Amino acid sequence: MPTISVDKTALFEALGQEYTTEEFDELCFEFGIELDEDTSNTERPIINGKQEPAQLKIEIPANRYDMLCFEGIQLMLNIFREKRTLPNYRVVAPEKGKIQTITVLKETEKVREFVSGAVLRNVKFTQERYESFIALQDKLHQNLARQRTLVAIGTHDLDTVQGPFTYEALPPEEIEFVPLNQSKRMNGVELMKFYENDKHLGRYLNIIRNSEVYPVIYDSRRTVCSLPPIINGNHSRITTKTRNVFIECTAKDRTKVEIVINMLVAMFSQYTDEQFTVEPINIVSEHNKQSRQVPDLTPKQMQVEVSYINGCCGLSLSPQEICDLLKRMAFNANPSKSSKDLIDVHVPPTRADILHQCDIMEDVAIAYGFNKLPRSFPSKSGTVAQPLMINKLSDIIRLEAAMAGWSEVMPLILCSHDENFAWLNRKDDGSTAVKLANPKTAEYQIVRTSLLPGLLKTIRENKHHSVPIKIFEVSDVAFKQLSLERKSRNERHFAAAWYGRSSGFEVVHGLMDRVMLMLKSAFITSEEGLEAKGTSDSSYWIEEVDDPTFFPGHAASIHLKIGGKEHVIGTFGILHPTVLDKFELRYPVSTLEMNIEVFL
Repeated sequence: MPTISVDKTALFEALGQEYTTEEFDELCFEFGIELDEDTSNTERPIINGKQEPAQLKIEIPANRYDMLCFEGIQLMLNIFREKRTLPNYRVVAPEKGKIQTITVLKETEKVREFVSGAVLRNVKFTQERYESFIALQDKLHQNLARQRTLVAIGTHDLDTVQGPFTYEALPPEEIEFVPLNQSKRMNGVELMKFYENDKHLGRYLNIIRNSEVYPVIYDSRRTVCSLPPIINGNHSRITTKTRNVFIECTAKDRTKVEIVINMLVAMFSQYTDEQFTVEPINIVSEHNKQSRQVPDLTPKQMQVEVSYINGCCGLSLSPQEICDLLKRMAFNANPSKSSKDLIDVHVPPTRADILHQCDIMEDVAIAYGFNKLPRSFPSKSGTVAQPLMINKLSDIIRLEAAMAGWSEVMPLILCSHDENFAWLNRKDDGSTAVKLANPKTAEYQIVRTSLLPGLLKTIRENKHHSVPIKIFEVSDVAFKQLSLERKSRNERHFAAAWYGRSSGFEVVHGLMDRVMLMLKSAFITSEEGLEAKGTSDSSYWIEEVDDPTFFPGHAASIHLKIGGKEHVIGTFGILHPTVLDKFELRYPVSTLEMNIEVFL
């Protein structure tokens, strides 16, 4: 969850009340946010000869984009405490002059096809408000905008540029302007080289760097306003003296660009002369039929069921009581005239997270108080849980192996190509293992096709312990299977490894027998008197196998006959000395690995 730092003194002044740390922590908890830290009781840095003011660091839920700044926090807490009325956000056309327009050209489809905007007219900035305005943009860029890949915000002093504006996409060599806080004029190519080592902007260059055209916004005099999503032009930079702010947002996602615009203007329209008013912009985008007037601050209308809310919360509230609670959460709600069980809810433009009546129900519970909700044991369960059969079988085998004195381990499912093949004296035919397209390290190149590499690496890292070491694992391996939709399949295996001064072959063999006995399989033997009875539906035997992973003459394959069909389900034996050398093991190791899915 994002953490927002706000000035403690300024926030308490806006709330009209002083709180102790404990009291404010309780208020945050009641509202559904969390006080992470109060810096008033810690050493604070000295900045420009003055100690930094005490800060409150508040964790905000990921869905509450309207509380990513000081303005949103104080507004929502004041409404929650019933200290102020709900804001009435309005889109108001300018009294004099025309509405600003942004004309979108078809070429922008190659990079960022959507644009939106708004104008904050007669806004009053102080240094604190200005810093909060910039900080909110950064928070939106990092969270909702996904590091500017989906949405990029540009803010400009409207008095320094002249509409109408155009949103274009041009080759980087043709775009020339002075970037923000710079004095040198440069084109798009030079700008990329200039900022490639910049700690702040360098991470965004790759979003458009390889594109044949770069997005750019011009005013009517061909002055560059911004090169999204990288940087604004220095010509239209805003300051604390700026009175009229032109906001433009370019994006790859129309829904998110409208949310971002709504959040910005809703929070900072508090500082306009006519509070909570925003001047619209006309978007002219005929090639993709996206022409419209923005922003749209019309509340979204929803209906919620009284019985649903009461049923989920365990309450018996009347429609009017629910409406009163919703008003504390900044919703305008009234009992519906069409039904006594319905409530008409007007969702403000700042609450893009409200998608279903369950979201409304959650806010009713917050306003009522989670600690006040009745506690009761449910009279019936919505589901009847039961394990998947493969997991139930795995647990049975785990229990038997553990009771036999073996320790379970859980290595990673990824391993290197050599560990899975060359180190086990196995060859890769190219159609077995699922390979990572862009592995970060050589240790994690493929999804394992055997459990043995993980067991042997575990022994290698623990060989300083006393011997013998007896470990096992019951987990998945993966194989390519191009006939399936996902092009691969999982297979549940059981594997065990013995590491000691003697080979331990007979111990591993005994573990296999114990698992098979538990699974009610009979060992088929030609020796008189050892034939199992009553288990004709399932039986197994072993045969010598020539496997390069194992020492010659000391390995066997496991054959299972079940339901009239014969399967080779695994192998066990003493590992070859070259395998031990690769895994840096000095004592003999005997291993067992078998597929357990055939028992289902």
